[in-house]
Amino acid sequence: MNFDSLADHLAGIDGVAVVRQMSSGSLCTYRVGGDIELFVRVDERRALGELVSVIAASNVPTMPIGKGSNLLVADSGFAGIGFMLGEDFTHTTIDESIVSVGAAAALPVVARATVSAGLTGFEWAVGVPGSIGGAVRMNAGGHGSDMAASLASVTIADLSTGVLSTIESNDLDLSYRYSNLGAHQVVTGATLRLETAPSPERGSAELKEIVAWRRAHQPGGANAGSVFTNPPGDSAGRLIDAAGLKGLRVGTAVVSDKHANFIQADADGKADDVMGLMVKVVDQVEARFGVRLHAETRLVGFAEKLTEHVQASASSEGDSTNG
Repeated sequence: MNFDSLADHLAGIDGVAVVRQMSSGSLCTYRVGGDIELFVRVDERRALGELVSVIAASNVPTMPIGKGSNLLVADSGFAGIGFMLGEDFTHTTIDESIVSVGAAAALPVVARATVSAGLTGFEWAVGVPGSIGGAVRMNAGGHGSDMAASLASVTIADLSTGVLSTIESNDLDLSYRYSNLGAHQVVTGATLRLETAPSPERGSAELKEIVAWRRAHQPGGANAGSVFTNPPGDSAGRLIDAAGLKGLRVGTAVVSDKHANFIQADADGKADDVMGLMVKVVDQVEARFGVRLHAETRLVGFAEKLTEHVQASASSEGDSTNG
C-alpha cells in the first residue's frame, strides 16, 4: 500500500485532517506507544460518508480511536489507519428523556449535561475518562451501572464496506465489558433513554460523590484505568493486591501502589513494558490463586501470542469500578 498516495487522497476531502506517522502515545492516556502510519480525523459530519467509502476501498487495516483511555499500541506501531472523530461528533442534544450524543463526546461532559437537564441514569459516567463511542464498544460502566442500562441505539460507520447504519442496542449483544462490534465498525453516535430525576440536587450530589471516590481510590498520571476485568464473584484489584504485586515493575511500567488494577507508565516509557507487566500480573495471579485475569485494554500491534495470553480467559462479570 502506498500510504503517501492514500494520504493525499484523504487529505483532499473537505473536513478531514491527515497526519503521517502520528505518535500513538499522543493519542492515548498511557502516553506511550509507537507510530500510527496514517492518522485521519474527520471534523465535519458531511465528510463522513466520502471518507468511509475511501477507507473501505483502500483495504487498509483501520483502528478506531476515541479518547485513547483504553488503548495501548505496541512500540513497533500500527501499519494502518488510525481513525478519529472530531468536533462535529461531540454534541449532546436532550429532548425530554431522550439524549442524542456524538461518539466523540466525553462521558463526564454527557453525565453532567444529563444531570443539569433533570435526568438520572448516567451519573456513573462522570468518573470515566472515555468517549461515548469507546464506551459503547466495550459496554463501559462503573458504580453499579453501564452503557447497556440506558443505550437505545447507535449509528455505525462500517470501514470495510463504507456503509452507514443504525443498530438497536438489543442487537449489540451487550454484556459485561463486551459488545459484538468489530474493529472495522466505528460508532459515530448514540441515543440514550434516561429517566426524570427525583430531584436535581440528588443528581448533583451523586456526581460529587463519584468524583470524590475516584480521586480518593484511583491514581492519576499515565494509565488507562482498570486493566483487568473482574472475575466472577471477585475483584481483579483485590487478587492483584493479595498476590503482593503492588509496586511490581517491568522497565518503565509499574503496578500502582494506590490501586492494584492500574498500571502506570513512566514519562518516555515503553508500551512493550506495559504489556510485559500485564503478562507478569496474569501469570502470578494465576499461580497464586488459580484465577486467570483478562485484560480489557485494546491491544494493537503486539505479537498474537502475547495478546492472547493476557486476554484469553474465562468470562468475567461485575463492576470494574472497584476492580
